[in-house]
Amino acid sequence: MALGQNPFNPSRTLPTLAAIQQRRRELLAYQARQQGAQALATPNEENTYVPEEASVAQEQEEQQENDELQKPHDESYDEPYAEEESEPSVVPRSSAPPPSALDAAAFHGIAGFLVRTLAPHTEADPAAVLLQFLAAFGNLVGPAPHCRVGTTRHGLNLFVILVGESSKARKGTSWRQISSLFAEADPLWSSRCVTTARPTPSTILHALRDQQPVTDRRLFLLSEEFASVIHVLGRETGQLSPLLRCAWDGGNLCAHDGHRYIQATAAHISIVGHVTQSELAHHLSHIESTNGFANRCLWTNVRRSKSLPDGGSLPPEQQSALACELRRTLDWVQTQNELLFSRTPAASQLWNDRYDALSQGRGDAYGAATSRAEAQVLRLSAIYAALDRTPLIDACHLQAALAVWDYCLAGARLLFDTAPIDPTARRISQALDVTPEGLSKVQIRGLFHRHVSKERIDLALEQLLKLGLINRETTAGRGRSASLWTKAQKPETATNTPETDPYGA
Repeated sequence: MALGQNPFNPSRTLPTLAAIQQRRRELLAYQARQQGAQALATPNEENTYVPEEASVAQEQEEQQENDELQKPHDESYDEPYAEEESEPSVVPRSSAPPPSALDAAAFHGIAGFLVRTLAPHTEADPAAVLLQFLAAFGNLVGPAPHCRVGTTRHGLNLFVILVGESSKARKGTSWRQISSLFAEADPLWSSRCVTTARPTPSTILHALRDQQPVTDRRLFLLSEEFASVIHVLGRETGQLSPLLRCAWDGGNLCAHDGHRYIQATAAHISIVGHVTQSELAHHLSHIESTNGFANRCLWTNVRRSKSLPDGGSLPPEQQSALACELRRTLDWVQTQNELLFSRTPAASQLWNDRYDALSQGRGDAYGAATSRAEAQVLRLSAIYAALDRTPLIDACHLQAALAVWDYCLAGARLLFDTAPIDPTARRISQALDVTPEGLSKVQIRGLFHRHVSKERIDLALEQLLKLGLINRETTAGRGRSASLWTKAQKPETATNTPETDPYGA
């Protein structure tokens, strides 16, 4: 395929898919030889012996691959982007281990008692049960209970996103256990404030809009297909993303419904979303991971906790006891009017000890998704204090909040620090592997025979650039400046600049 003149790359042709694959095999073979040489230099029990059968099989496989490359290349078979519509594979870029179990400190008070009571009767992940319970309770108590950091007001509303394998992680099962409990404790909230409708700016504002008599300003958005919501959030011209970010901050919401502006005062919105990791990698754009939506969410990896072939259900008498305890807690909160939480001296000391670690950030996608650590821990600690029916956040409440945050931090590391690469970015990276002189934007679009949109290519380049896998060089010409994309020799770690006000909205 011939292209226009590129001042950085004199060649007017692009590498074929066969050439890219051959170069990839050469790089893998070189890496294997280097590892083998290192193993011979430092022998150990695991690599002192290689079975002869395995060596012969490897030689046969390499010979078969070479024979395939010698066959005439069929242009019709090499569809430029046949895998474009398939789900992206997840390519880990870090050695972060899977998140360990929640620390025992997270199971404090009523929340811990609930999880321990439900555990024998459900296959759901205890973390999924706990996080959804905290989010539901934070919405149930409404906008009155709050914390203050300077002039910034923090309510108890949370955005919790459960990430797990479809139908196997028991995400829906975990919510149904919580839902039945809250339906018994406060049937009015369950029937009026909980919605599974797909959130849009219009539906949210119409449900909470200012009117007489004054409506209930609590709204609990349950989205068991959160991938569709993320897809809408990625639209730069859409109003949903800024509206939800403003909703997490609390206060007044306003948007235009096509005819007039609608306002909702003192809205109190919480979100629980269910999504798979492949859906998250496919839909969550670079924009949404860095513009402030992702860091307003608690990202939690969940999996099935056990196998119960006959299912399980909590005995009615135990559920009623839990519902009564929850009802008493809610009654206490409602008698406090404008409930303002503050820390005890012991909690203040613990907060001071952990503050530097909480406020330290990173400049990559993982850092962007976890940059509101202080605000998230503050809200979680206030929820634990409210469950204990006290306006004072004690050390035990802060320890529970820190345990939950540490668990979510490990989940976010798996989701964002591993940097899932979509097919577009993978194809560009492979082409740059065999084109050390680099490619221009025109040549990169030519890789896909212009079957992939400019926006998708730009997102792929941003992702690769953020991971430090490619470099961008810009030179000034007679007209517009020209850019050349080249493969980076080593991934670079970005230097993070903390936000001016990490608590702020």
